[in-house]
Amino acid sequence: MTRAHRPKAGFWIRLCVVILYPLDSLLFKIRWHHLDRMPARGGVLVAVNHISVADTATMARMIWQSGRIPRFLIKSGVFGWPVVGRIMTGAGQIPVHRFSAQAADSLQAAEQALRAGECVIIYPEGTITDDPDYWPMQARTGVARLALACPDVPVLPVGQWGAHRTVRRGGKFRPFPRHRHEASIGEPVELAKYHDTEPTADTLRQVTDEIMAALTAQVEWLRANE
Repeated sequence: MTRAHRPKAGFWIRLCVVILYPLDSLLFKIRWHHLDRMPARGGVLVAVNHISVADTATMARMIWQSGRIPRFLIKSGVFGWPVVGRIMTGAGQIPVHRFSAQAADSLQAAEQALRAGECVIIYPEGTITDDPDYWPMQARTGVARLALACPDVPVLPVGQWGAHRTVRRGGKFRPFPRHRHEASIGEPVELAKYHDTEPTADTLRQVTDEIMAALTAQVEWLRANE
């Protein structure tokens, strides 16, 4: 599948593409839905459900094939891994320092990226869902903070399904048979009523829940049509 648009990408992003394309194709039968809903340019916040340690690789490919260069919010520990950490840093991914004094830095970096017209991807749940059937669970409010801080940036809900059959919780790896992995981009979440609203705890929860409801609807659609 060719890219929908072709913005310039540097060395590190292209290295990720060279690595991830064959890896994703080896592990999964990939199918994307509604890539046309991704804006060709300008800041965009993509909210994705989290089902497997393998799904970041597939989502990176989907974002690339939609014509955008992905900037993920990723747990800071990954940046300390040999080789992988260097690639993540070089590719401009955003470290998330959870439960530390630097926890707010990731949201500030993401906000700056959105205002600069980039595509930022966030897993609102913060970790792989603990739901027994892999449905999205209640999310943290970081996605709402970004949405309210950048009210002119569209928030796209993305549902994905299938990667958990290949790499399950606890790292259980089952590559055969090769499973299908699908993702669907939803329409932008309508959040205009929250513009100029103070980010109180109640408002952040409401915005987060609306984004997650739109995301869950995409997961429901995928599961109903697999």
